[in-house]
Amino acid sequence: MKELEKFLPYVDNWATCDQMSPKIFRKHKEMLLVHIREWLNSEKTYTVRFGVGMLMEHFLDDDYDPVYPEMVAKLRSEEYYVNMMIAWYFATALAKQYESILPFIEDKRLDDWTHNKAIQKSVESSRIADEHKKYLKTLKVTRKIK
Repeated sequence: MKELEKFLPYVDNWATCDQMSPKIFRKHKEMLLVHIREWLNSEKTYTVRFGVGMLMEHFLDDDYDPVYPEMVAKLRSEEYYVNMMIAWYFATALAKQYESILPFIEDKRLDDWTHNKAIQKSVESSRIADEHKKYLKTLKVTRKIK
């Protein structure tokens, strides 16, 4: 963790960010959560992206808690690579925890772009049931033209 913390501020692209996944994290999830909370509050684009990615990778299955998508839904960023990871998180979460995650989409808890991107990624996924895809499409946000 110490070495990762030293390296993380220098990550400047999505490819490096997304391929970092120390296997040791699986054995130390409580400690990982402490760091994820810090990463999500970072001002660095790829540190935030990494935090969301670690929540997606390690906390959507057996260790899932509804608190985690709350943490992600509260994030607001002007950064494309942060918003894309948030959308990816919610698309993956819909595949793994559909009933728990659906209210985030129904209640439009994400900014419009991220909301629509999460739906798009879900509809493109083979892990989402066709009837869920059909319903999700009805939840897209359309921009009103003035």
